[in-house]
Amino acid sequence: MPIPYGRHTVDADDIEAVTAVLRGDWLTQGPEVTHFEEAFAGACGAPFAVAFSSGTAALHACAFAAGIGPGDDLLTSALTFSASANCGAYLGATPRFADIDPDTWNVSAATVEAALTPATKMVVPVHFAGLPAPIEDIRAAVGDQVVVVEDAAHALGARTPEGTVGSCKNSDMAVFSTHPVKAIATGEGGVVTTRSEELRDRLMRFRNHGFVRPELHRRTGQGGWYREQHDLGFNYRLSDLHSALGRSQLTKLDRFIEQRNAVATRYREWLADIPGLLLPPAAAAGCVHAYHLFVIQCEDPDRRGALYDGLRGEDIFTQVHYLPVYLHPYYMDTFGYGPGLCPEAEAYYARCLSIPCFPALSRADQQHVVEAIRDLMAA
Repeated sequence: MPIPYGRHTVDADDIEAVTAVLRGDWLTQGPEVTHFEEAFAGACGAPFAVAFSSGTAALHACAFAAGIGPGDDLLTSALTFSASANCGAYLGATPRFADIDPDTWNVSAATVEAALTPATKMVVPVHFAGLPAPIEDIRAAVGDQVVVVEDAAHALGARTPEGTVGSCKNSDMAVFSTHPVKAIATGEGGVVTTRSEELRDRLMRFRNHGFVRPELHRRTGQGGWYREQHDLGFNYRLSDLHSALGRSQLTKLDRFIEQRNAVATRYREWLADIPGLLLPPAAAAGCVHAYHLFVIQCEDPDRRGALYDGLRGEDIFTQVHYLPVYLHPYYMDTFGYGPGLCPEAEAYYARCLSIPCFPALSRADQQHVVEAIRDLMAA
């Protein structure tokens, strides 16, 4: 049976949570969304959480809430999915890129500081693969006038000595994805956490066409039907069906992260002696890695393609995360970017390969993955 690089885990109680909504009165815009948001905020140690239809929608909303627009720069990691940068471009800002620290594959305070411009209004550090980025150091480097939004799409369940990723103790907002290959699944979905009531309200307006809360009619003297659109928002709402699945999945988050770490520990042990293979950075003392991805590297970049193809031939499906964002044709054509901007990210990309890593990966399947890698690297 094929082994994917990522796979969701859905149990009987998850199915029952969704069917309970189907038997109820609300399929969307009902109470289950609020219940999910409250549970999510609690899991992250943040006062507020706002659910969205996708992680991309959540990033777009953060850029809106931050007031990003033409003339502003948004700075993010070169090593990320393009949504981390697209959210600025959607609103007319210029996306810019910081290189990674080769020891962590995350941006650092130094790489962010080197890429700042006078127009930088928002910085989006990425917790790549689930390894926490140094948000406290980055905040100190950029100052309080720059909005810091953690791209924590890979990092739900990760922790540092300062607290849980998403607590927003040193950032303004944190963005999560609940796509099926992430830590928990809602089908499609995303969530933003924040400590700011003002940002929470801006996020909620943006996901609902820019309309203000129903309480407005009390101020205007209009009836309970009255609504006003104050912003150009979108329909980025998450349904009660998705939210019910997410709330059920959240009860298993600690178990899922523990299982991902067990998979990673076995990989580190079983792959350590393979010549020409490099293993990913580990979490620092006092930190917990979320291991959304387990990324190996071929010391010789020319071997990466053969390893990818060879594993596919064994029904082992791997992936490459990611082409540096600025090397996508849209970014080269629109903003004039090209090779050489972030050398460490480009060196990483040339060698990287994400191998299967998910909670339900069996020991036998993992051994099959390791033996296939061993044979292909020896060929």
